[in-house]
Amino acid sequence: MANKSPADTPPPTLQRGKACLRCRKRKMRCDGVKPACQQCVRAKKPECCQYDDGRGKTRTQLLRENIERLEQRIRELEDPEYTSPSVTLYDPHLHQRSGSSSSSIAGSPGSPGFSAVHSPFPSATNSPHGSWIQGVPSPSPTPFSDPWHEEQQPTVELAQMLVDIFSPHRHQCLLGIHVGRLRESFSRTSREQRHPVLANAIFLWACYISRPGPLSQHEAHYLDRALEALNNAIRSPNNLLDVIQASCLISMYFLSNGRALEGSYHANAAATLAVQCGLHGGIVGGSAFGASGANASFKLDPPKDAIEQGERLLTFWQVFNLDRCWSVVLHKPVAIQDGPDPYTSILVPWPQDMKEYESGQVNEIHDQTIRSFFSGQVSNLDGGFSTLALRVKASAIFERAHRLAANWDKRLSLSSAFTDDFQTLEHTITRFIPNLIPVHQLDATMPDDKHAFLVIHTLAHAAMIHLYYSFGHDDPVSYGKCLQAARSCVSVIKHIAEPDYEFLDPIMGPCWTCAVDTLIREASIMESSWPPVDCTDIQCEIGTLLYAMTKLSARFPLLSYSVAKTQKRLSGLR
Repeated sequence: MANKSPADTPPPTLQRGKACLRCRKRKMRCDGVKPACQQCVRAKKPECCQYDDGRGKTRTQLLRENIERLEQRIRELEDPEYTSPSVTLYDPHLHQRSGSSSSSIAGSPGSPGFSAVHSPFPSATNSPHGSWIQGVPSPSPTPFSDPWHEEQQPTVELAQMLVDIFSPHRHQCLLGIHVGRLRESFSRTSREQRHPVLANAIFLWACYISRPGPLSQHEAHYLDRALEALNNAIRSPNNLLDVIQASCLISMYFLSNGRALEGSYHANAAATLAVQCGLHGGIVGGSAFGASGANASFKLDPPKDAIEQGERLLTFWQVFNLDRCWSVVLHKPVAIQDGPDPYTSILVPWPQDMKEYESGQVNEIHDQTIRSFFSGQVSNLDGGFSTLALRVKASAIFERAHRLAANWDKRLSLSSAFTDDFQTLEHTITRFIPNLIPVHQLDATMPDDKHAFLVIHTLAHAAMIHLYYSFGHDDPVSYGKCLQAARSCVSVIKHIAEPDYEFLDPIMGPCWTCAVDTLIREASIMESSWPPVDCTDIQCEIGTLLYAMTKLSARFPLLSYSVAKTQKRLSGLR
């Protein structure tokens, strides 16, 4: 009998719990090789190979430790007399303990109960009343004195640390920027740096996402700095891109804190400036903006390279996403129109990943981007299939569904134009959702992609709810489609891991709110029916939504009132 070669010898069986997280999720044989097992290498996803065997640390654990180190260093820079421990110990059982704590009956997804009493988040009695997005105060910072107030801008080291804290969360506020160039710019002269309005807006967000850590006490300081710099930056066309990006960040900060009026003001300002600069009108090669851009109130200089060109494209789509999504929440008209004339028509290509712009791959196809999407004129050459492009499409669908439903008057018969628009949008949504990565496969994707697709799926299902909700009162078919869309939102939540909540877009909250309203309507009908029916499943679904809303409200206070309102409505069903 011929001897078997070493290659023919099967790999030894790993001990239970030693496989990487990706192989565990996909139930594949893992060889346990670090830093990347062969299964992940063959799938060309070595970066997704993560171990949680008690010795290795997951990406989230490493990120948290890095943030802690940065905050520690910031405290050292603030106070020269501060002494930090030379060794930081890592508890290998911390993740398991925190993970197991989420299985409490009343506060966890899948529980038939509604209450989140076992969750360390605000309850109904502690939540403010009024409009669900209004009246939620930010934590009051404590008075302090440090070098930040004595200097116009922080040191290079401190600025770069704040950028490092912010960078993993930049997609939550829709910012598309080349982080490497941003970090490097702080070591240049003041004239070569990005305007302080953008820097301070980024520092504001770095403090914001650090709540309740010590860094969060600097929120008010950087908010004041950003608002003061805004007045100065608006005077020069050279600063307009920074002004637009900063206005979006400031708007998202206010909106996610429940300060609707201020958030709406800065969102409108960003949209107005973007149109005046011609960011919506398309970029032709390395020249200045064409068509509507040439007639804009402020004309930007031609982009210096593909990265700068890409950043302008991403900035427009940042404004578009903000405008489309939050106009629904605020119940206001959109600020960026998309008409047939050259002054308002959106002609820029779909957004791409910054890495593509970095390599010079800029899509040069300019067409009526959004209008072509809704009319079904899809081409494989238009670049509309990137994760960022799908997010834009989801935002557009979400807003159009809300606007179309709001224009329907129950007292009037349906016009042929309304029926055509309704059917076109319905067809667009039903064509859009199946082309997304299925939710159950998101755990195998990169974390940034997973977080993006969680939002994309949720926006698409929320659009279906908006489209059918009003018709559901009289039409059983519409009622069923609306209910199914709400349950699809629940299905998405079941694939959100505990660490994912730190990286979710705030717009998820309003989407979950309309989903829970739909399910409560169904629960009310079921409880009043005769003979009685089993409400366990619908209670479980509502409990899942309430848990997710409560978790997100801990990071974004705008949801606090919505959680309290939902709990109050549920108390009336028992």
